[in-house]
Amino acid sequence: MDQVVKVGLIGFGTVGSGVVKILQNNADLIARRVGRDVVLAKIADLDVTTDRGVTVPTGVLTTNVNDILDDPQIDIVVELIGGHEPAKRFILQALSSKKGVVTANKALLADHGEEVFEAAFNAQADLGFEASVGGGIPIIRSLTEGLAGNHLTSIMGIMNGTSNYILTRMTEEARDFGDILQEATREGYAEADPSLDIDGIDAAHKLVIMVNLAYGTPVSMGAVYTEGISKISTVDIAFARELGFTIKLLGIAKCLGQVIEARVHPTLVPTESPMAQVHGVYNAIHLVGDAVGDIVLYGQGAGSLPTASAVVGDIIDLARNRIHESFSRVSPTSFQWESRKPLSIKLMAEIESRYYLRCMVKDEPSVLSTISGILGKHGISISSVLQKERKQGQPVPLIILTHRSIERGIQSALQDINALSIISESTTLIRMEDVE
Repeated sequence: MDQVVKVGLIGFGTVGSGVVKILQNNADLIARRVGRDVVLAKIADLDVTTDRGVTVPTGVLTTNVNDILDDPQIDIVVELIGGHEPAKRFILQALSSKKGVVTANKALLADHGEEVFEAAFNAQADLGFEASVGGGIPIIRSLTEGLAGNHLTSIMGIMNGTSNYILTRMTEEARDFGDILQEATREGYAEADPSLDIDGIDAAHKLVIMVNLAYGTPVSMGAVYTEGISKISTVDIAFARELGFTIKLLGIAKCLGQVIEARVHPTLVPTESPMAQVHGVYNAIHLVGDAVGDIVLYGQGAGSLPTASAVVGDIIDLARNRIHESFSRVSPTSFQWESRKPLSIKLMAEIESRYYLRCMVKDEPSVLSTISGILGKHGISISSVLQKERKQGQPVPLIILTHRSIERGIQSALQDINALSIISESTTLIRMEDVE
């Protein structure tokens, strides 16, 4: 074993440059924690000329990724280019060479995690991916180690900083989604193509990974109901506030015996709850364990240094294993490979929730009794109603909060309600969670 642990970095972008900064600035601290110097031997990127605000020694930068993958002296490969290919090929090649691998690639792990996990298991090589979920929040290590003795009954949280930033500003400034999105893009809080964030896909990637680790079961993206925030209006934000709620994009997983719920969608949460107090680009993940009770992890879910912090934490963990010749001490899937088992994912039509409905109705007699009759026919009881004063000749918003109901029933009821001549536009539906 060499007297140093050598690291090869693939991808010198925002997070990659943050990793370099931490490895350089905290080199002595890291060496004291590991017991050896951790040295950045190579950085591979297609662009090695752009100034990243950090200086590296001559000979470290390369445009040839094989300078890392084929170097037997490199112990740990860090993949930070994102996407499916060529990232998956680089990771599989590194694992097959028994190199430790660290990645922040949530999309790859959500869509092709089983292949990557199996490759790590077969090679008996370490795989770290703390940075794939929650940026600097140590959620992966919490699931695989800190809370490993718990049956987790639920996972719920704000898992996408961009969407939370947009909803926060819409709430505070009473401005439309489109305006805030444009500003967020200009300010760098949203990507030029923000669809992964605002459509809920990024949050679903993260939820898939957490469900896999929490419950020891493979889960596909297709099994996770996913709905974004683009249809949220300032009208609904204002009515939610009046009723004592705040709208957040939540990822939600619940363990119901041998069945798992897994869904991502806008959600009304009580305004006084901790989840409603998470503002801007911050993330928060609420876990409930049978032994530990409630745990909330809160922090920056993205950004150069917060995400790089998680990457470097994995590098340290893998380096410790390397120098002690101990590999796969903690299975990357949290459960032993042969002990994992497929669990059913509950169909969205079968989940239970409370619901917020906004019906835009014509100003006619018996409107409320007609709509409540349809809801009752589908087994849905009303918790409360808010109706604004009439404006001559204009549709009037009728706000209904329901008791817990089955999704299938509420969707059927909405079809009947929307077919009424008294309805001027499709009814808005937002699910509710009683987050304590």
